[in-house]
Amino acid sequence: MTFENIIGRKKLGRFLNHLEGLGLAEVRPFSKGTTSLVFLGELNGKKVVVKLQRPDSPRNNFEREARILKTIEPFGITPPLLFTGVFEGLPYLVREFAEGEPVLYADIEKRHLFGIAEKTALLDRLYLDHGQIQGGKHIIVGEDVYIIDFEKAGWRKPNNLTSAFSMLFVGRNAISERLYLKFGLDEGFREEVKEALREYKRTGKLSRLLGLLSGL
Repeated sequence: MTFENIIGRKKLGRFLNHLEGLGLAEVRPFSKGTTSLVFLGELNGKKVVVKLQRPDSPRNNFEREARILKTIEPFGITPPLLFTGVFEGLPYLVREFAEGEPVLYADIEKRHLFGIAEKTALLDRLYLDHGQIQGGKHIIVGEDVYIIDFEKAGWRKPNNLTSAFSMLFVGRNAISERLYLKFGLDEGFREEVKEALREYKRTGKLSRLLGLLSGL
């Protein structure tokens, strides 16, 4: 289903004109989610992402997501939220673009693993659970590491770091297969990561996991 089918060709045109009136340039459709339509554009020379609620969305989490983004902005976990708005009854938000690739597809370097540990542990300490980290699409690695899309996040018992490193090293999936091949790892390493994550859950201490990453 195309963007035009979802929102209507005329309404889509009006929305693009609305964004241009706010100073955004080169706005174009990028991807479709279950709750939002995502556009890329530029604002003041910077690449930005625009998320517009789908008219057929079963829920509206935009206001809550915006509050979460503003709360965690000082920690550099996710790109800054620039502003929010409502267009013909549909809320939208505009944030800076996270340069890089999702870990699902990226060539993950050792420094990225430390960045993932740092930022997921920060979320844990803030008691904010992302809720979708285990899928591999919401951790972006490039020059920096960012976690994006907090529409399903909530202030509840967090499981960010353990979800991320279970995906990266404990589970058997395309991401872990690439990492095990790249770093020449074996089943012994998998068991060590499991124990390090158990220790983290018990004590909140990262030292054992960071020691394993240092040895890669």
